[in-house]
Amino acid sequence: MKKKILENLKTLFIALILAVIIRSLLLQPFYIPSSSMENTLLIGDRLFVTKYSYGYSRHSFPFSPKIMSDRLFYAEPKRGDVIVFKTPSDNRTDYIKRMIGKSGDEIQFIKGDLYINKKKVLKEFVRKGTVFCGKEKLGVNIYKEKINDDSQYEIAYFEQNSLSNTDPYIVPKNHFFFLGDNRDCSKDSRFLSIAYVKKRKFSWKSKIFIFF
Repeated sequence: MKKKILENLKTLFIALILAVIIRSLLLQPFYIPSSSMENTLLIGDRLFVTKYSYGYSRHSFPFSPKIMSDRLFYAEPKRGDVIVFKTPSDNRTDYIKRMIGKSGDEIQFIKGDLYINKKKVLKEFVRKGTVFCGKEKLGVNIYKEKINDDSQYEIAYFEQNSLSNTDPYIVPKNHFFFLGDNRDCSKDSRFLSIAYVKKRKFSWKSKIFIFF
């Protein structure tokens, strides 16, 4: 009996170690709690994210232990990548947004259009639709935005009271600028609580890998 208990404990310990390794270095499940990425990602969607796409930081590991100050095996993300990251405000909450700007970029909205380094990002009207904003369902105009030759995706703007103009956002060195695809209902780098996400300290967990 004692031998069987020890074997079971050994099996559980090995399974725990393997789970930590997989979660830290390979894949991690993620749940979509808000509407900020509609219609790309909907409330309740479940997905896996890869942990190796951009290298590893302390935030790749459970509880973000202070075991490294920079990223290991770093690979820079591309504009348009959808990324999970720790929020700068509390260094604990996971957010998922689309990476729009890199170090030194100037980001600005002018008459409802997104500009990067004073160049207008192409967008094409697709259809009218609806999205959630909190518990409210609102009418939106849906566009296809093409941020570069490799990345195009759908975004939503309210039919009324939509974001029109902003001051320029200048992305600091070693930081990144994120936006939600549900542009008028997304807490992202336009807000002080998120602002610019630092490469080293408040970096992402990784790129979307697969839905289930």
